[in-house]
Amino acid sequence: MFTSVDDVSVRLAETGYLASPAVATTVFLADRLGKPLLVEGPAGVGKTELAKAVAQVAAARLVRLQCYEGVDESRALYEWNHAKQLLRISAARDENWDETRTGIFSEEFLLPRPLLTAIRGDEPTVLLIDETDKADVEMEGLLLEVLSDFQITIPELGTVTATRRPFVVLTSNAARELSEALRRRCLFLHIGFPEEELERRIVRLKVPGLGEALTESVVRVVGALRAMDLRKVPSVAETIDWARTLLALGAGTLDETVVLDTLGVILKHEDDIRKAAAKLDLAAL
Repeated sequence: MFTSVDDVSVRLAETGYLASPAVATTVFLADRLGKPLLVEGPAGVGKTELAKAVAQVAAARLVRLQCYEGVDESRALYEWNHAKQLLRISAARDENWDETRTGIFSEEFLLPRPLLTAIRGDEPTVLLIDETDKADVEMEGLLLEVLSDFQITIPELGTVTATRRPFVVLTSNAARELSEALRRRCLFLHIGFPEEELERRIVRLKVPGLGEALTESVVRVVGALRAMDLRKVPSVAETIDWARTLLALGAGTLDETVVLDTLGVILKHEDDIRKAAAKLDLAAL
C-alpha cells in the first residue's frame, strides 16, 4: 500500500490523520512485512482512527471486530443460521439424513463474522480488532490461530485460507496485559499523548475556525491538566471537542470563567473537575 515512510505520512495526512514519525514508520513496516500491528495507548489518542485512515488511504474495506468481555467464536468467526436450518430440515422430510446434512451445512446457512469475512475476502481489506484487551484470555488463543496462518477451519466445510491477507490492526487500552504469544506475532506501536506542536497541528486541522492564540491556549491548558493526578486525563479527542466547544461559544480568549464553565467537556469525573478548578493557574500558562 505504501512506498515509503514519507508516503505513509503524506497520504494519512490527506485523510486528516497527522502521524508522528514513529507511527508512520511502524505502519510502513507492518504493510511491507505483512505483520499485524498492535497499537497500544490511552483511550482517545487515535488508535482506532489510524485503522480507519489506513483503510481510506488504501481504498480498502474496513472490517471491525469490537471486543468485549464474553465475545466468543460465534461472534468473531462464524455461526450457523439455526432458524433457517430448521426450516430446511422441515421442508426436506422425504430426504435421508445424509442429504439433509449436506444441505444445511453449506454456504447458504453460514453467517460469517468479522474474522472470517476478512480472511476470505479477495479485495483490499483492513481488519480492525478493536479493544483487544477487553476480550477474555481465551479469545487470544483464537486470534493466535487466525493471525499465525491467516486461515480458519470450519469442520463442516473445510479450511478457508486467505488468498489476500488483510492489513490487521489490533488496538489495546492496556486494561489488562496481553499475552507474549500474541505480542510476538505483531509489530508494536505505542501511541501516547502528542507533543504540543503536533497537537496544535491536529487542532488547526480539525477546528480550522479557531484562532491561533486560542489554539495555543487550549493545548497548553490540556497539557497542564494531563500533568495533574486525575482519574482520567483529557485525550486528543477531548482536546478537539473542547476546541469546537469554544468555537461554538464564540470565545475569543481562554479566561477563568470560560474554562470553569466548559471543564465538563474535557474532564469526565466530578472530583477531577474540582481538582482542576482548584489547581489550574491560567496566569502561569
